Amino acid sequence: MKSVSAFLLIISSVVLLCAQTPEVEITAEPSHHLALQNPFVRVFKVQVAPHAATLMHHHRHDYVFVTLGASEVENDVQGKPPVTLKLNDGDTHFLPGGFAHIAKNLSGKPFRNVTIEFMQDEKAHKSPPPKWNEERGMHILEGGTQDILFVKDGVRVTEVALQPEATLPKHHHAGPHLLVAVSDLEIRSDVVGQGPMLGYFKSGDVKWLPGGYSHTLTNVGKAEAKFITLEFH
Repeated sequence: MKSVSAFLLIISSVVLLCAQTPEVEITAEPSHHLALQNPFVRVFKVQVAPHAATLMHHHRHDYVFVTLGASEVENDVQGKPPVTLKLNDGDTHFLPGGFAHIAKNLSGKPFRNVTIEFMQDEKAHKSPPPKWNEERGMHILEGGTQDILFVKDGVRVTEVALQPEATLPKHHHAGPHLLVAVSDLEIRSDVVGQGPMLGYFKSGDVKWLPGGYSHTLTNVGKAEAKFITLEFH
């Protein structure tokens, strides 16, 4: 009888402990570091130590995350069974908001990503934004690729990879966009009417860029340049 009582006490303690798992807003989660915020996005640089875990935290907005380095993560969504994810460097995914979870790093290296929340997601749900002229497709360049991955909430997400000296041909940015460096970058932007501008970025750096210009982009570094862009209307 005593052993049964002890067993029930242990089970009750485990249930109580699970129920008391602290839940925090993403802004209060220690592994999420706010890097940029404006009316369009809220951007966090995320780093979870080897074999460590985040706190249970809320994602109230739709978001995209860009993985930095290969990793293996257990995703424990509140109320659902755990799911193990094997992620490669540069993997970029969209997730709808409205949930809380814990991310557990199963690897011996830090788990890093850039998380980009869409601050106008509710507006996009109620009134769909205009269509892009192209919403999916791979473009093979001389010495590189431009891969339109997806469009979510009216935001077009593209992966660009350029070998040394390769150029992304002239294109126009009518609206603003966010650049996320997957690799270290040494790039030259030749803006029509303004001339060349050099940019140096470390892996995980982000930059918000205004619209209203046309340019080409050239990798002037000695290694492949890989980055993600998120374009807004």
